[in-house]
Amino acid sequence: MSPRIALVTCRPGPEVAVDKDLPRLERALREAGADARTVVWDDTAVDWSAFDLALIRSTWDYSWRAAEFLEWTQKCQAVTRLANPAEVVRWNADKRYLGDLAAAGVPTVPTRYLAPGDPVTDLPDSHDYVVKPTSGAGARFAARYTPGERETALRHLERMHAEGFTAMLQPYMPAVDVSGERALQFFGGRLLHASRKGAVLAPGTPYDARKVAHPRLEPWTPTPTELAVAERALAAVPVPTADLLYARVDLVDGEDGRPVVMELELVEPNLFLSLHPGSVAGVAEAVLGAAG
Repeated sequence: MSPRIALVTCRPGPEVAVDKDLPRLERALREAGADARTVVWDDTAVDWSAFDLALIRSTWDYSWRAAEFLEWTQKCQAVTRLANPAEVVRWNADKRYLGDLAAAGVPTVPTRYLAPGDPVTDLPDSHDYVVKPTSGAGARFAARYTPGERETALRHLERMHAEGFTAMLQPYMPAVDVSGERALQFFGGRLLHASRKGAVLAPGTPYDARKVAHPRLEPWTPTPTELAVAERALAAVPVPTADLLYARVDLVDGEDGRPVVMELELVEPNLFLSLHPGSVAGVAEAVLGAAG
């Protein structure tokens, strides 16, 4: 009997990008003998127990529906295999996981957290900085500020807190303007491919403006140091590495020129298969293996 695989996405909407890789992956799985189809995570008509595997792909509205989405992961996992597992998704859906990585000795972008109700009195006055939500994707509600833009940053924080978001405060890493952000994609326990993109947060761009999430995307060959940092980040995830079907580690250069983790994407990372068509077969093989 062919393995039954759900490729899980979300409904189209004005704030949701189009997953260009989904048709390509569905086609590859079907050609490999799977009964694969694309389904929407919040479609109440879907019988998740009918699938051998539910593969989270482009549930890109989850960050502003986090409670609802996390509840769905638990319900789905109760009746079929979910990748990545619900406990991984819950941990990774809140970017306070960066504190866990830093505590484990993983080089990360320095991060401070401001929850609703926390006093906001000491914004940076000597360097540019970034404000963004702990639950976010595609640079939604993210902006870069200079010390002279304090009042604008405060209004940004007030808006986020009013909507219930905890804010992250990070120094802007200026090396990203030169060396970009590198994304190392792992699948089935091995490095699949890597990509590099340009800086996302241009000076003066409002936090609520639509942004290009992956500007100037290009293939990248990771350095041994980048690969080592990425593997340290994966080793610090509080579940066995074997439980991670997929992972993406996003790196930028720190002040000393060495790579640090900006984000660890374990929920619904874009695979960039259109940029790396040679990776499609490997992804399909790993998905089939996970489906049993």
